[in-house]
Amino acid sequence: MAPKVLVVLTSFGHIEAANSPTGWYLPELAHPYNVMAGKTELVMASPKGGEAPLDPSSVKAFAQDEESMDFLKNKSAVWKTTQKLSTFKGKAAEFDALFYPGGHGPMFDLYDDADSIALIQEFVAAGKPVAAVCHGPAVFLNVTLPDGTPILKGKEATGFSNEEEDQAQMTKWMPYLLEDKIKAAGATYKKADEAWGPLVLSVDGGKFITGQNPASAKGVGEAILKAIGA
Repeated sequence: MAPKVLVVLTSFGHIEAANSPTGWYLPELAHPYNVMAGKTELVMASPKGGEAPLDPSSVKAFAQDEESMDFLKNKSAVWKTTQKLSTFKGKAAEFDALFYPGGHGPMFDLYDDADSIALIQEFVAAGKPVAAVCHGPAVFLNVTLPDGTPILKGKEATGFSNEEEDQAQMTKWMPYLLEDKIKAAGATYKKADEAWGPLVLSVDGGKFITGQNPASAKGVGEAILKAIGA
């Protein structure tokens, strides 16, 4: 039987202050999904269930990326029929890994979602890999271990950098800056030599995986496969 990976997308689809749509970022699901499909069973969840909002800016930005466009055209059921995240609490034993794609959405809803936090704690307690890419690592900011220690403390971790946020012209619309928060949680923040360059960090024996930006998404999928032996 194929390993099972639970993939959690944001349900947050509009930044009111910017009057701008947002959501999850196309290549950050498309690339790792394609890497893992066929080798794993991928189960989709989101806080609200149903359709998880796709950030239209990611469709525009990756219009020349054939893999993303093929995913957009042929795999829409993947994100339009997600299951409600709360239904997976207590079910970490049924899965082999947990993965969070990015997009600006997770910065608003998943970073403090009680169900998400509980689920990450369950996977970690069971010794199963948890992974996130780009803005996805926001999901770890409020996660603590049983002794109260932040999960990020003492770990090497990455996520969308302040420089990249500035270049995307989104800094003023963010509730916080991910790079700053990762550092504040006690992690050693790492980033690629150049903005938008790929960087994937796999620490704790492959049990904690983070990727910096869209270019890192495929590598995160590959790191998940390696961690679960698929």
